[in-house]
Order: sequence, then structure tokens, then C-alpha cells
Amino acid sequence: MAPRNDTLEQRHAVAHDLRWARDVRDSVRSAGVLLALLMLMDWGSGRLTPWRSALWLALGLLLFIVLYPARVSAGKGWLASHGLLREHRVHTDLLVSVRCLGGVSQRLVLRDSVGGRVEIDPDVLLRNPRLWLLVETGARKATADGMLLCGATALRRLSRRIDGETARAVFSASGLE
Repeated sequence: MAPRNDTLEQRHAVAHDLRWARDVRDSVRSAGVLLALLMLMDWGSGRLTPWRSALWLALGLLLFIVLYPARVSAGKGWLASHGLLREHRVHTDLLVSVRCLGGVSQRLVLRDSVGGRVEIDPDVLLRNPRLWLLVETGARKATADGMLLCGATALRRLSRRIDGETARAVFSASGLE
């Protein structure tokens, strides 16, 4: 009997945010442009010193840290958000709460029964159908098991939004718009 290669199977079952690398490049560009403009302004005014250069470098680094996107990935029964320093993980098949927070940037907050909490941008799920499929499958299991106590409405709204965007993309690609 041949041994099963679980790591290979698990690797193929994992979905990642396909736009993450581009978002990181955008963060680097934004921080670099700010740093270049500040240094250029100081150099042009004749006030560029090593201390001011260090200050502008720190400001550019701070902007990069603020803009750095979390890398979202999902597998069968889990969703993870990897930031610069920490990873947050939630078991999607053990979800007890899903909330949509409004404001300047919308956030989707998922909590599971073992204390896991993940906060992501819902647009990540919109742009990555494989991620959404894995999250939705786990959430359906949690709902069927009676674990999802709060958030079924938020998931339905998100599902309708994703279905609508997908249909628009298909119509647009086929010229039926």
C-alpha cells in the first residue's frame, strides 16, 4: 500500500488571496513615494540633515506598516489572516459569530467556539472565489450543527453580494452587459 501524501493534498486544498502581492507592492510604492517627496523637499530647501533623513525614513516605514495588507488564506474548516507580526486563525466549521462592521473600511469579524477571531476585508472574499467557497462551506456546517448563533444574516448578505458581483463579471466577460 502506497503512503498517502497528506501535505500535498492539504497544499492543494488551501486558497490564498491572489491580490496580496500586488497590495504589498502598492504599500511599498506609497511609502517610497512619500519618503522620496519628503527627502526631495528637504534637499531642495537645503535643510536635509541626517536626523531629518532618519525621521523621514521612520515616517515612510510607519506608512508601510499601516498600509501592509494581511495575507488571507483558507483551507478545509479554517480561515487565517497573517499580519506582519501575528497570525489569526478561526475554525469556519465551528463559527459562533459573524459580524459585518461598517465605517470607512468594512470589516468582517468571524469568531469560533474555541476562541479564535479573524478580522478581514470582505472584498478579499469577493475577489477570491476559492476563499469564499471554503469559508461558506465551513459556515454552512456550523449553521447546520447549530453553532452559528449570530451572523447568518450577514453571511447571506455577503453571499448575495458575491453572487451578484460574480454574475456581473460573467456577463461583462461574455459581452452580455
